[in-house]
Amino acid sequence: MTEELKFGGHISRQFDEELDEIRSRVLKMGSLVEEQLEKTLTALREMSPASISGVSKLDRKVNKMEMKIDEECTQILAKRQPAAGDLRLIIATSKSVRDLERAGDEAEKVAHMVKRALENDTSPNLYKGLQDLVEQVEELLHATLDTYARMETRSAVHNMRLDQAVDAEYGRVIFRLVEIMKNDSDSVSDALDVMWAARSLERIGDHCINICENVIYLVEGEDVRHTKFKEIEDQLS
Repeated sequence: MTEELKFGGHISRQFDEELDEIRSRVLKMGSLVEEQLEKTLTALREMSPASISGVSKLDRKVNKMEMKIDEECTQILAKRQPAAGDLRLIIATSKSVRDLERAGDEAEKVAHMVKRALENDTSPNLYKGLQDLVEQVEELLHATLDTYARMETRSAVHNMRLDQAVDAEYGRVIFRLVEIMKNDSDSVSDALDVMWAARSLERIGDHCINICENVIYLVEGEDVRHTKFKEIEDQLS
């Protein structure tokens, strides 16, 4: 079973350079989303809303990069008419940048919620559970970008396990907030804000898994969307 896919060696050196440039842009785009999450995490750790400054600017950069990469993918399809693995690379990349853009949108939502909570002196008891969730999602995003960079299916499966941990932590955060609301009706509005932030973090995890599924499609030529994790694990082991 193929574990890692190598690109390059086309008759046209320029084609190789175009593919490399697109992959580099995707990784740069992902690093901007990572930076959004890191700013939010710093704000939670230091109880400092000022740490979130610049998150919206980063999201605008992510949006511009999505459009630029889509344009480059379209040009390659028209000019190079790629086949086989090259075609899968373009398709998988186009899908992945869409997921990264949406992950950036979700990261911006989380950042703004944390900023409001800190500025409005919301009880830390409500949002303190978010820190672990942000850390886990940031780890998953970093691992996902590494998987895309190396085009490795084994690490894609590992990331799916990380996402299961994210889902479990999300469940714990929601359970805890529900219990708080039961005992303190005045906390409902703020607790719901935190719930939406937690939901956005969980969605970032889902977008990461979509990217991992794209890598599996790219390397193996197999569409594993809507396939149970155990089946994917067995198929790629």
